[in-house]
Amino acid sequence: MRATDRHVPSPIAVIVNMLLLYVAYMVTRVAFYFENHSVYEHLAGNIKIWDIFCGGLYFDTSAIAYTNALYLVLVLLPWTIKETAVWQHFCKWLYMVVNGIGIAINLCDAVYFQYTARRTTIAFFSEFGADDKLGRIIGLEFLRHWYLVLLFVIIIALLYRCYLKPRPRTSPRVWYYITQTISLSIALVLCWAGMRGSFGDNRPININTANQFIVRPNDASLILNTPFTILRTIGKHPYVKPDYYQDPVELESIFSPIHSPQSAHHSSPTHKNIVIIILESFGREYIGSLNKDILADYKGYTPFLDSLIAQSVTFRHTYSNGKSSIDAMPSTLSGLPMFVESFVASTHANNQLGGMAACLNTMGYQTAFFHGAPASSLGFQSFTKATGFQQCWSQEDFEADSRTEGRAASDNWWGIWDEPFLQYFRIKMTDMKQPFMTALFTLTSHHPFHVPGKYKEMFPEEEMPIHKCIRYTDHALKLFFKEAAKEPWFKNTVFVLTGDHTNMSNHAEYKSSINQFSVPVIIYDASHSLKPGMRNSIAQQTDIMPTILNLTGYNKPYMAFGCDLLNTPDNDTWAVNYIDGIYQYCKNGYVLQFDGKNSIGLYTLTDYRMHRNLLGKVPLQPSMERELKAVIQQYMNRIINNQLLP
Repeated sequence: MRATDRHVPSPIAVIVNMLLLYVAYMVTRVAFYFENHSVYEHLAGNIKIWDIFCGGLYFDTSAIAYTNALYLVLVLLPWTIKETAVWQHFCKWLYMVVNGIGIAINLCDAVYFQYTARRTTIAFFSEFGADDKLGRIIGLEFLRHWYLVLLFVIIIALLYRCYLKPRPRTSPRVWYYITQTISLSIALVLCWAGMRGSFGDNRPININTANQFIVRPNDASLILNTPFTILRTIGKHPYVKPDYYQDPVELESIFSPIHSPQSAHHSSPTHKNIVIIILESFGREYIGSLNKDILADYKGYTPFLDSLIAQSVTFRHTYSNGKSSIDAMPSTLSGLPMFVESFVASTHANNQLGGMAACLNTMGYQTAFFHGAPASSLGFQSFTKATGFQQCWSQEDFEADSRTEGRAASDNWWGIWDEPFLQYFRIKMTDMKQPFMTALFTLTSHHPFHVPGKYKEMFPEEEMPIHKCIRYTDHALKLFFKEAAKEPWFKNTVFVLTGDHTNMSNHAEYKSSINQFSVPVIIYDASHSLKPGMRNSIAQQTDIMPTILNLTGYNKPYMAFGCDLLNTPDNDTWAVNYIDGIYQYCKNGYVLQFDGKNSIGLYTLTDYRMHRNLLGKVPLQPSMERELKAVIQQYMNRIINNQLLP
C-alpha cells in the first residue's frame, strides 16, 4: 500500500496532518532566519532564539486554525457522504492548496522582509495590487532565490506524501455519529481558541503580541508568520499619507516631532528617579481641585489627589490622546498619539518605536513596567518590552512573591486590587537600583466597578458606579505615598500621574467632544524643587515623555509628538486627539475640529459644553489649521514609512 493511501481514524488523521503543518511552518521560520541572518546575528548561540521559536508556535497555531477551519469541518463532519473517495480527495486537495499558499507566502516574505523590516500585512495588496511591475519583480526574485523555490517544492511533496486519509466507516452507524460529532465539537473549540491565541484572554492575539517573546523589536517578525499577519489585518484600514505639504522642508519647518536637545543645556543629568502612574479611567472630572473654575461647589471623589495636587505642578487644560487603555500606553510612554486606529492594534504595530524607557536605559536607569493584570492582558507587556522596559511585572509575579497576599488579593475579574498592587509596586522599587524609571497602570476603576469587600461600607454606591472605585483607588494612592515616603528613594523621585482615558460622566461639561478627553496631568517632585501650582498651559499625554527627558538631562535626539511642559511658553503648548473621523487641535485657548480636509468647528476651551462655534471668526484659525495638517502628515508619513525613531 502506498504511503498516500494509508487510512487511520479521522481524529488521528486530523491530528497528524495538523502536526505536519507545524513542522512545515517551523521550517519556513528557519528559512526566514537564515535568509535574514544579518538582522538576527545577536541571537546566534543565544538561548533566546529557542524562546523565539517556541513563541512562534503561538502564532502558527492561530494561522493554521484560520486556514484549516473548513478542512476540519469537512473531514470531521458527521455525515456518511464524506466517506466517499471523491469527498476525501477533495479534502486532501483543499488541505494541499490552502496550506501550500500559506507556506509559499511565508517563504516569499523571507525575501521581502529585507525591504520592509516587518512581515507583510493585508495593506500590501492595496499598495501593490495594481502595480504591473510586481509580477516581474516576483519572477526575478524566484530566480535569485531558487533555493527557496526548491524548499517549497520539497515541503509540498512531503506534505502530499505524508498526508493521512481518514479510514472509511466500519463502526455501527449510531457509534459513528456519536464519535464524529464529539470529534468535530472538540476540533471547533480548539480551532476557536487557536485563532484567538487562548481560551480566556479578553482580546485575541494580534501582531503586537509577538513583542512579549522578544528582546528587540525586529525579532517580532521571526516569531510571526505571514498568513497570520495578513489574516489579522483584513478589514483594518491602513493609514493614508496626506499631501498637505509637498515640500519636506516646509513640513519640517511647520512641525517636527524630532527633539534635539542642546547638550549645553543638559550637561548635568539629575539622576532623578521617575515614576509614571497611569490611572485607569481617571477622568479630570472626578478630581475636585481641578474643577474649581468649571463646576461650582464641587468636591469630587479624590481627597488624597487633591492634597497632592496642592504640592504639584498641574495645567489649565489637560487631555488624553486617545479613548482606550491601549492608546494611553504609546501616548504616555512613547510620545505617540492615536490617529484613526490604535497603534498597537494596527498593521504597523511592529514599527520600531522608542520611548522614555529606551532613552533612560542609555543613561544607566533601571526600567520596569507594572500592571496588576495577567502578563498577556491588553498587550501591555508586549508594548513595554518593545519600547525598552527592562522588566515587566504582572499579576503572576505578584502572586509568586512571598511578600504579598498572593492570589487572595485578586479581584477575580481583571487582576490584583489597586491597594495591594501599589504596595507591591513600592516594594519592588525599593529592590531596584537608583536611578530608576518605572510605570504603573492601575486597573480597579474599571467595569464591572467593584471594590474589595472590606471597603464596601467605606466606599458605598454614589451617583455613578465608577465613583466608589475612584474613591478606592484614591485611597490606595494615599496608602502608597504614605509608605513610599519612608523609602530611601522617595526624596529623589519625580512622580507623574495621569489618566489613561475618561469614563462615565454625569456633568455636561465633560460630555463635549473635547472634554471627553480631559484627564489629569500631575507632576509631583518629592524633593519640592519644582514650584507647585496651576500653570496656564495646555497639556497632553504625549508631553510627558519630553518633559521627563528634559528634566533628567537626556541630551540625545528623540521623537515625541509633544513638548516639555516645564520649559515651553504657555502659548506654544498644544494638544491633539482624534474622535470619529475628526481631529481636534488645542492651542492658544481654542480647539479646532478638522475632518481631514476642512475645518468644521472652532471653540474656546472655556466653552466647556462647546455651544458656540467660532469657525471663520477667529484670526488664529488659519495658523491652527496649518499646524494641525503638519502634525497629521508627520504622523502618517512616519507610521507608514516606519520612521518613528530619529
